Amino acid sequence: SNAMGQITGAQIVARALKQQGVEYMFGIVGIPVIPIAMFAQREGIKFYGFRNEQSASYAAAAVGYLTGRPGVCLGVSGPGMIHGVAGMANAWSNCWPMILIGGANDSYQNGQGAFQEAPQIEAARPFAKYCARPDSLARLPFYVEQAVRTSIYGRPGAVYLDLPGDIITGAMEEEDVHFPPRCPDAPRMMAPQESIDAAMAALKSAERPLVIVGKGAAYSRAENEVREFLETTQLPYLASPMGKGVMPDDHPLSIAPARSAALLGADVILLMGARLNWMMHFGHPPRFDPKVRVIQMDISAEEIGTNVPTEVALVGDAKAITTQLNASLKQQPWQYPSETTWWTGLRKKIDENGATVAEMMADESVPMSYYRVYREIRDLIPNDAIIQNEGASTMDIGRTLMPNFLPRHRLDAGSFGTMGVGLGQAIAAAAVHPDKHVFCIEGDSAFGFSGMEVETAARYGMKNITFIIINNNGIGGGPDTLDPTRVPPSAYTPNAHYEKMAEIYGGKGYFVTEPSQLRPALEEAIKADKPAIVNIMISATSQRKPQQFAWLTR
Repeated sequence: SNAMGQITGAQIVARALKQQGVEYMFGIVGIPVIPIAMFAQREGIKFYGFRNEQSASYAAAAVGYLTGRPGVCLGVSGPGMIHGVAGMANAWSNCWPMILIGGANDSYQNGQGAFQEAPQIEAARPFAKYCARPDSLARLPFYVEQAVRTSIYGRPGAVYLDLPGDIITGAMEEEDVHFPPRCPDAPRMMAPQESIDAAMAALKSAERPLVIVGKGAAYSRAENEVREFLETTQLPYLASPMGKGVMPDDHPLSIAPARSAALLGADVILLMGARLNWMMHFGHPPRFDPKVRVIQMDISAEEIGTNVPTEVALVGDAKAITTQLNASLKQQPWQYPSETTWWTGLRKKIDENGATVAEMMADESVPMSYYRVYREIRDLIPNDAIIQNEGASTMDIGRTLMPNFLPRHRLDAGSFGTMGVGLGQAIAAAAVHPDKHVFCIEGDSAFGFSGMEVETAARYGMKNITFIIINNNGIGGGPDTLDPTRVPPSAYTPNAHYEKMAEIYGGKGYFVTEPSQLRPALEEAIKADKPAIVNIMISATSQRKPQQFAWLTR
C-alpha cells in the first residue's frame, strides 16, 4: 500500500497501457514485475500467466495481428526478458505490433553484477522499432504512449520497454502524473493518383495477370475493398498463407491449387500487402517469369523493389489504396475476360491437382497419411473457426487443405518460419475471440516446443481450443522403434502418448491410429468442456504430393 495520494511506477505503467488501448498481457511474473501484472488486472487488462516467456511473446505478437493494437509480453529481468526476444523477432519478421516489457535490476546497481543484470536494451534492439529505459516515474506514460504509437504506425513491429525495479516500485504524487490521451489508430496513407492510374494501365496491358493477397491486406482490414476490386476486375488471385481468408478460399477467382503454374506464367503481378521474400521465392526464376512486371502495394517505401524491380509503386495502407483502385474502376470500368488461354490453363491445372489430392485423401492405409487425416479435420471444422497450424509438412499441407473463409483466421509459422509459435498463438486467438472455436493443428515436433501451455489454456477455461497433433515420430518422420544408444538426430520417442498431457488439467486425450477412430475422436474433442488433445499417428514416410519445384528456392 502507498501513502495517500501517491501512485507507484507499476500502477502508472498499467494505467498508461490501458489508456493506450492495450487489452491483453501475457507473461510470467517474478521480481521485479509482479506488481505490473497485478495492477494491469485491476485496470481491466486481461493477464494470462504462461509457462514460458517464449510462448507468451508469441501470443502478444498474435494479438497485435488479430486486433491491430499491440499485445504485451511481460518478463522478469535477464533470462525472462531474453526468452521474450523470440516473440519480438517473430513480430519483427511478420510486421506485427507487440510490446515486450522486461524487468531490470535497480538502476543504482548497474554495473555491479546485480541479480539477473543483463544488456537488455542491446539484446532487444536488432528486432525493435523502439527501445527505451524510462528515466523517471513521471515520464512513464510518455514512454508507454511512444511505445504503442511506434508499434502500430508505419510498418508495424515490436517495441521494448526496460523497467528497472526501482522505477516499478517507486512512488510519487498521483496529481503530478500526466497521462497522454490514447494515440489514434495509424493514419491510412494513400498513393498519388498518378500511381493508381499507372497500376490500372499495367493491369489492363497484361495478358496473364495475377493478384497476390498477403497478410498485409489482412492486417489493414482491407477484406471488403479487396473483394470489391477482385470481383469487379475478375482477376485471378493467390493468397499468401496468412492472406488466406481475405477472400474465401472457395471463391471461383482463387487459383490456389494451381499456385506454381500461376506464379511461373504470370506476366504482371499485383502484390497487395505481400512481399517477394523466400515465401514467394524472391520473385525469381525458375518460379517466376524472368520478365515479370510487378505492381507493389506496401506500407513501407523501403520494401519497394526488393528482389525484383517494381514497375508501379503503391506506397501506403492496403485498405486505403484498394479503395482508390475501386474508385478508379467506377470511373473507368474494366474487367479481365473470363475466357482466355490464361484462365483455361489455370483451370486445367486446378482440376489436375484437385484430382491428385482427392485420391490421396481417399487412401485408407494404416498408418495414415497427412492427406487422410486432413480430410477428416477439414470436414469437421466450421467456416468461422480460427486455424493455428504449424510444423513442417503438417503446416505446408495444412495451408493447402485447411480452407479459410474469413480474414485473420489463420495463424502459423509466418515469414520467420518460427516453430513453437502454435500454442501461444492459439491461446491469443481464444482470448481475442472467445466466441469462436480455435483448432491448434501441430506436428509432434512443433507441439514439443510449448506443449505445457495446454495447462495454461485449461487454467483460463479456454474450452474453445482443440489441440490436434499429427505425429510421425520425429522431425520429418522417425522410426517406429528406437535403440537408445543410436538415436537419429531427427527422431523422437515412437508412438509417444502426448494426449495424456490433457490429464494434467482433468481434460481428455485421444490416441488415434486408424481412420475409423479419427472422426469419433475429433467429434468428442470438439464437444469437450475443456481443451482436448487428439494425438494422431501417421506414417513416418508420409509426404506432400510431388512438387514441380522444391519448397525452398536456393
